[in-house]
Amino acid sequence: MPYRLISPLIYLARVRVLAAAVAMGVAVASAGPGVSAADASAPPAFIHQALPDATLWGQGQMRFFGLRIYDARLWAGLQFEAADFGAYALALELTYHRAFTGAAIAQRSIEEIERQGDLAPAQAQRWQSALAAVLPDVQPGERLTGLYQPGLGMRLWRGQQALGAIDDAELARRFFGIWLSPRTSEPGLRSALLARKPGAGP
Repeated sequence: MPYRLISPLIYLARVRVLAAAVAMGVAVASAGPGVSAADASAPPAFIHQALPDATLWGQGQMRFFGLRIYDARLWAGLQFEAADFGAYALALELTYHRAFTGAAIAQRSIEEIERQGDLAPAQAQRWQSALAAVLPDVQPGERLTGLYQPGLGMRLWRGQQALGAIDDAELARRFFGIWLSPRTSEPGLRSALLARKPGAGP
């Protein structure tokens, strides 16, 4: 095969390997099918029990180099204010398109939490261990739901299965700040999650 043909083939092979590596390990969540019309306007039953007035504030998709990572939906009450998100109970759903380990999700979560402010190494390690203890490995199509309870902590579900709770109010606030804080690394996704206009009807 002429050399001038070999070089482009090697280049394409390297690009494909890089793309595969990114798809397998760079981002921190995974996602499955999109939200169907049937459940687009109603939260899961366990969220409705905790937040009877929960309404869909917004939804968006996390992408990395064009690859779909997860779909996200934010549920909150009618009085919710984005500028003070930490003062309100809310729920966030992530529906995954790719597989990730719970340990990888916990590690990446801490990296994102550190964007919101200084975090001592010992504190970061404690929080990462607490997250890793409740975050499961996820496969494409699985949905994780987190319920934030201001002043208390947070609870997690995979599908309808309760995973556990973290009784640390500050960790919970900063965890949900990954998506809702003005310092988020994904301002476009934050805007999509907060798309509902204040004062709008149900």
